Amino acid sequence: MSREILLLVDALAREKNVAKDIVFAALESALASATKKRIHDEADVRVSIDRSTGDYESFRRWIVMPDEDVTNDKAEMGIIDARDIRPDIELGEYIEEALEPIDFGRIGAQAAKQVILQKIRDAEREQVLNDFLEREEFLVSGTIKRVERGNAIIEVGRMEAVLPRDQQIPRENLRAGDRVKAYLLKIDRGVRGPQLILSRTGPEFLMKLFELEVPEIEDGLLEIKACARDPGLRAKIAVKANDQRIDPVGTCVGLRGSRVTAVRNEIANEQIDIIVWAADPAQFVIAALQPAEVVSIVVDEEAHAMDVVVDENNLAISIGRNGQNVKLASELTGWTINLMSEQESAARTEQERGELRKLFMEKLDVDEDVANILIDEGFSSLEEIAYVPLAEMLEIEDFDEATVNELRNRARDVLLTEAIVTEEKLEGVADDLLSLEGMDKTLAARLASHEILTRDDLADLAADELVELTDIGEERASALISAARAHWFEKEE
Repeated sequence: MSREILLLVDALAREKNVAKDIVFAALESALASATKKRIHDEADVRVSIDRSTGDYESFRRWIVMPDEDVTNDKAEMGIIDARDIRPDIELGEYIEEALEPIDFGRIGAQAAKQVILQKIRDAEREQVLNDFLEREEFLVSGTIKRVERGNAIIEVGRMEAVLPRDQQIPRENLRAGDRVKAYLLKIDRGVRGPQLILSRTGPEFLMKLFELEVPEIEDGLLEIKACARDPGLRAKIAVKANDQRIDPVGTCVGLRGSRVTAVRNEIANEQIDIIVWAADPAQFVIAALQPAEVVSIVVDEEAHAMDVVVDENNLAISIGRNGQNVKLASELTGWTINLMSEQESAARTEQERGELRKLFMEKLDVDEDVANILIDEGFSSLEEIAYVPLAEMLEIEDFDEATVNELRNRARDVLLTEAIVTEEKLEGVADDLLSLEGMDKTLAARLASHEILTRDDLADLAADELVELTDIGEERASALISAARAHWFEKEE
């Protein structure tokens, strides 16, 4: 009997190309399942096979639990009863009782065989998956076996993979028998075993296709820094040459466009813009907006946005059909891009100057000429006038020292008065609102004037209500509302 088990394990391990331990575990599971049927379906049985001799032992066991938690006395035992048997036992350990081993030749052979084969199939699939992952083959190719509800089932080596409908290139007609490439998006470890989930729409797929077609990338001479796609229509990739002798765009395009054409053929002839990556964000955005020509660009580091001015004739090209060009450029660079014509830029600049002029005239009690001089010199807030180094302000030709000092003193007086007013408004504001992430005293004071004094008061608002009350940006408003509501969900958990 023992020899029979060893021969069986050896034969199955060779035939299925899996480790012997996996076959032993499958046999133990089959024997345990058969033994359980003889005792009780809800019982817990453990079978242990000696790997060298083939001898095996069977045990019925009960897991030790708090007495009040026991619901199945066929496989669970309360701690009090367990300690009557073994005084030193702890929760989570097992009480075991040796059973007479059942005759291997007389168990439900078919049931045992099914258990063994299923375990081996699972182990075989896991082994193939591990081999696959070790090779780090994220770009896979295979043949479509069938299409189920729009999802393509693809045979990849000895495994089946799924290309979901939403990961297929729009308007691409995939049929059984077609050979396709795809990117390994994730591994779904479900009840039926590990499943490869593929994608043909992600930017990673396009990058891997270029790696396949452009050997300089694998050699490290060229690097794809970023990629953005509108699958099936248009894509942008940013490339950087690590060897100055290489033309990054020409290398990716290939002789007579051979390399980029090979990539496009794989992705339904998607249009691909290849641009040179730049370390300077403004230069990168200018390149990403090609073929549009940029007139000027203003970078707002705090908002992580750029105001980009283009010629009126280039505005439509810059935006692209349905906003495609500017959207892809924004995704590629990671910056919010605000496109405008020169006329729009001039109007916006004049509006900002008007608001700033009004602020300086009212708060500093100066005339329009003085306000304009401050704006022309680059001052954009009262804080800058109050605290910029004195030497810098003295360099302004139109102001003498007395004027400079007077302006600085007036700015400081206004800021001090506003600070006092703010502190007075904050007297009734709760600490939980003031300490909220993203909150500052000025905003809290503005909220207090609308009787919003606590974290819960803020949490009751909708983001658009907060924007209307305080005139802050929509993104900041949403973040504040989410932070204010966070403790509600913590309480629920």
